Amino acid sequence: MKVFTALLAAALVATSAPTAARADTTWQPGTAPIATPWTDEVSADNALPEYPRPQLVRAKWQSLNGVWQFAGATQGEAPPFGEQLGERVLVPYPVESALSGIQRHEDRMWYRRTFQVPANWQVGDRGARLRLNFGAVDYETTVWVNGIEVATHRGGYDGFSADVTDALRGRGAQELVVGVTDRTDQTWQPIGKQRNVPDRGIFYTSASGIWQSVWMEPVSASHVERLQMTPDLDDESLRLTPHLANGSGSGRTVEAVAYDGKRVVGRASGPAGTELRVPVPKPKLWSPDSPHLYDLKVRVRQGGKVIDQVDSYFGMREVGKAKGADGKLYLTLNGKILFNMSTLDQGYWPDGIYTAPTDEALRFDIAETKRLGFNTIRKHIKVEPDRWYYWADRLGLMVWQDMPAMRTGGTPPVDAQQEFERQLREIVTEHQSWTSITVWVPFNEGWGEWDRAATGRIADEVGAQDPSRLVNAHSGVNCCASRGDSGRGDMIDFHQYVGPASPAPTADRVAVDGEHGGFGLEVDGHMWFGEGHAYEMTPDSATLTRRYVENQQDLLTVANRCGLSGGVYTQTTDVEHEVNGFYTYDRQVKKMDFARVRDVNRAIIRSVDGTGANVPPTSPGTPGLTGVGYWPLDEGTGTVTEDLAGDHDATLVNGAGWTSGRAGGAVQLNGVNQYVDTGAAILDTSGSYTASAWVRLDSLGGFATAVSQDGNTNSAFFLQYSGADNRFAFSFAGVRALAPTAPEPGRWYHLTGVRDAASGSLTLYVDGQPAGTASSCVGDASSGHTVIGRAKFNGNPVDYWRGAVDQVHVYDRALSAAEVAQLHASGQ
Repeated sequence: MKVFTALLAAALVATSAPTAARADTTWQPGTAPIATPWTDEVSADNALPEYPRPQLVRAKWQSLNGVWQFAGATQGEAPPFGEQLGERVLVPYPVESALSGIQRHEDRMWYRRTFQVPANWQVGDRGARLRLNFGAVDYETTVWVNGIEVATHRGGYDGFSADVTDALRGRGAQELVVGVTDRTDQTWQPIGKQRNVPDRGIFYTSASGIWQSVWMEPVSASHVERLQMTPDLDDESLRLTPHLANGSGSGRTVEAVAYDGKRVVGRASGPAGTELRVPVPKPKLWSPDSPHLYDLKVRVRQGGKVIDQVDSYFGMREVGKAKGADGKLYLTLNGKILFNMSTLDQGYWPDGIYTAPTDEALRFDIAETKRLGFNTIRKHIKVEPDRWYYWADRLGLMVWQDMPAMRTGGTPPVDAQQEFERQLREIVTEHQSWTSITVWVPFNEGWGEWDRAATGRIADEVGAQDPSRLVNAHSGVNCCASRGDSGRGDMIDFHQYVGPASPAPTADRVAVDGEHGGFGLEVDGHMWFGEGHAYEMTPDSATLTRRYVENQQDLLTVANRCGLSGGVYTQTTDVEHEVNGFYTYDRQVKKMDFARVRDVNRAIIRSVDGTGANVPPTSPGTPGLTGVGYWPLDEGTGTVTEDLAGDHDATLVNGAGWTSGRAGGAVQLNGVNQYVDTGAAILDTSGSYTASAWVRLDSLGGFATAVSQDGNTNSAFFLQYSGADNRFAFSFAGVRALAPTAPEPGRWYHLTGVRDAASGSLTLYVDGQPAGTASSCVGDASSGHTVIGRAKFNGNPVDYWRGAVDQVHVYDRALSAAEVAQLHASGQ
């Protein structure tokens, strides 16, 4: 890959910039439970010294990272102007982190330091303005310079700046005070995975206060604030809009020059505030295999004089959708189908929590992801510092960018909804020019979602705001607290653990597996807690590698049969209690055989090309309405019930008893441990099949399964009552075809679940009528027993039926709607 020009590359390292006075060395780091290879490299004098904004580089700048004074605060407390605060914090590490030196949460806090403006900047009456920049502060921030309020900001993931020139007082020391309030999950503010009290599951330590770089720079009154860059491959140009402070004054023009190395490839100029078309003839396209980048120099002129100049870069690439040879819709990059092989990346660090200890550490996770054979990263409900996207651009990883979610549980109030949308728009605006970002993801698994129609509207609005990228309206729309599929955006995205999930594309939306896998391994001496959690634990590295490879081979099968465009494996590194990473949380131990991981990942990328694979022919199955297994459950006594369709007489387990049924007798189950075991895997669940039963629930609330068949980890299917939805359902793990209304306890219902492998659908019938459908292209093969009255999930028996079950049938084919209606009418 081409190296950046000497000027830009030099501007991105610490030695290019003026340095602040030596920091106060009374700061002392805390001790994290585990340390990364970079923890000890951090000192009071070198806190993230690199230029923080690689797409808008100025030659003159000064970092304000380093040791600041610090104190906790109370609500309504006056700012501590002129006061010495009692603690020292290392900026920009969040106060909960060991590297900050504070290592505790504060709802409210003060930061204080002094700074001096270099005399050669000629700020103030001599022309230049002083700009103070904050990469990100979590969450509500007020900034004072010399006792004068210069900025307020709300939002923990977007940057902000202030012109502080008029607050300066002559030469010498200037006082900077920053007040921050961050109540994290006590409010409805966007927080991602942060929690004030992290659990031993999927939520982690909070990250409060200043957590991205702070710096200052001299600028002209009219200067470039942002470059909006969109490559146009059809036009062989870069669409460039320089956004200037103080508008587009008379006689002000902008000139842009694009370089490939030292060679000029295109120029454009025009009035300030207008879009420029910078020619890039015969462009070298950016892709994960060849992440080519062009340099860009932008100058603002007034009356022929250059009043501002910034250096930047861009890549020429295009993301989209196209039909493959198999007729299914796929993701494309530069007009070619490219499977998005991705990791789920949380962006957490044991020493810096939200902030990587060094720039090399920040680069490390991206470089290792690339080395493992991935071409995509899903940045999971966190927004990173600009230098993270710079490394993704340079190293060649596509990025699905999540919006940080509000907390889970309940419905956010209207003002929180509005604030979430405002911050989402701002995050898209600030990140609209990164080459690596290809997909926006507003919602995850229903976390903080308030209305399905609103989710669809938001997806449409993000797509209109940035039509150059795709929108994944709702990752994990099948999961958890989801309000359901809005039908909007460019993707339908299912989550399934261990999976993979198998949604099918539609005429206008590609299908992706947004999360799967999550295989875990504990490594002594390298864990945040004394024990760990994963979706499936393994005993050693060899088993972990084998299970990963098997799971990815399953992903390849799903991708080719179903037309899947992407798969996201959980996850890059262990995080706190989660031990399902390729690396331990401290980045010290490789947990898998990386060569085997890389080989299977690259094989999937090569193999998914839109040609599809032959779907196994569907067997016509056994004709008639008796099925291949039929248990009338009429015995009324004993512990064995006869199979009238085959030779799989079933056993009543743990004292399951008898009661009056819908027709004759029925089995009565206690909802705790009783069920009926047929003793065999009667159905081939990789193909089409049907399960049917008359059921009566004694009570609602909590899952209860009438008929299922055990798989290795989960039941291959569930004919059930879903307590999460208070509806009857026919389900795969993570996918439910739901009835429209809640059932009544004590009433008999006829449930039929039809799996049609040819159409990739699940259909639930209630009392002979279609009640709900869902898409899942590939069924789980299972060799476990067909059972009545319970299910299996995460390797454990669960969801015991509480009530009566009668007249159970299973079929080795998909019954038609007419046959289901006929079966219901027969009473059997």
